[in-house]
Amino acid sequence: MSYFHTAALILVVTTTTAAAHENNAQTQTQGDMTCISSNGAPNHEMGRFPNRANPNAYRTQTLRFCFASAPRLAQTVTHGLMTVGTTVTGVPIRPYTAGYYDPNGRRGIGRDPSSGWRQQAMHNPRSLGMDTQNAHVDRSGLYHYHGVSEALMAAQGDTLVGYAPDGFEIRYDPATATSSWRLKSGVRPTAPGGAYDGAFEQDFEYVAGHGTLDDCNGAQVNGTYTYFATDTYPYFPRCFKGVVNPDFMTRN
Repeated sequence: MSYFHTAALILVVTTTTAAAHENNAQTQTQGDMTCISSNGAPNHEMGRFPNRANPNAYRTQTLRFCFASAPRLAQTVTHGLMTVGTTVTGVPIRPYTAGYYDPNGRRGIGRDPSSGWRQQAMHNPRSLGMDTQNAHVDRSGLYHYHGVSEALMAAQGDTLVGYAPDGFEIRYDPATATSSWRLKSGVRPTAPGGAYDGAFEQDFEYVAGHGTLDDCNGAQVNGTYTYFATDTYPYFPRCFKGVVNPDFMTRN
């Protein structure tokens, strides 16, 4: 990974962005924290919501994402966060779904997690009513990304996607940053059964050295730990090597 990386991006000044969907995001430093406040709207056109696969209506939000201006690695790895980052435009990155295999659920998916098989969003984005930017809205009307948005990256003109809850950058550099997660071989040992095909989170396994990134989709870049968005699973970091702000995302 040879692109130029600089810590100067930590020294953020107040800015406002505005584009196609009336995105309004402001970035400010407050003490040792950097905070991005936004109305939750993307800076590009988005799909129609509700749609045939997604009954939820889009609503503007009052969002705030705060993270360490000078992130540092922690002694333990953090797992289990639903919001894994924010874009520079203040739109949340939320790759997980709330759906699990349930034989009694609609199309075999329900909200009961007892099966242990969690629906993987990017296996069939259309079934979740995602738009062409790998995003959709939830029941609260929150627009969020499950995968990389081409329009966002085109508007950026840079590899920077946004920031993780521990303050380390999330970048997109598919030519050099590749996931070390892969599909398991064989068949699922319990219901829903069938071959591992990527329909569920548990269909994947981490294999060190399979790609260039670690288990959290990160790597050292010019001496600084950096997360990456990838075109394959896990798409965004799902665990965090730094000191996470437990109040990373708040909304009113």
